[in-house]
Amino acid sequence: MNIEVINSIKLIDYEESMKILEKRVLDVSLGIKNELLWILEHNSVYTAGTSSKNIDLLDKKIKVIKTNRGGKHTYHGPGQKIVYFVLNLNKRKRDIRQLVNNLERCIIETLKEYSIASYRDNKNIGIWVGDKKNSKKIAAIGIRVKKWIAYHGFSLNINNDLTKYNSIIPCGIEDKGVTSLEQMGITNYQNINKIITKKFLSFFP
Repeated sequence: MNIEVINSIKLIDYEESMKILEKRVLDVSLGIKNELLWILEHNSVYTAGTSSKNIDLLDKKIKVIKTNRGGKHTYHGPGQKIVYFVLNLNKRKRDIRQLVNNLERCIIETLKEYSIASYRDNKNIGIWVGDKKNSKKIAAIGIRVKKWIAYHGFSLNINNDLTKYNSIIPCGIEDKGVTSLEQMGITNYQNINKIITKKFLSFFP
């Protein structure tokens, strides 16, 4: 299947990206546009997914945008790769668990290119690094499926400001931290978009 790949250079406003994503979902469902892989970075923003709870908002003064993806509160900002997609599961396997599994494998394989060992956690969605007792999240996943069109995607921390997470309990998980490629000592991440694209298209040909 043909997946259109877009790499945005400029920072993209979150709400604007949602309008574009929702329009592509409609176009894909009508068969008038190809599926999409869109890699970008957002302006600084906090978002709350469909299972978010107000108790996870530590700083009540920050602006939070409600979104229809799964998951709880998270932060997006410069230095974090956002990987959005629109995939038509009517023409693929109608298996959401397999979809998430492939996304997890895509992220794990991407990080392997930087000699980072990462893993999934059965209790907490996302991709983690470090030992199980002191694990830190490096990638978050949040998806939505509408009429078997899957969209939204995942975020991967590259060199973003991790102090921004102090205003929330990220994804509602209190006892674990967050990290980034840069915090792990990786600085040669300039080709990250190409690697993400290659891995993604290998799992979703």
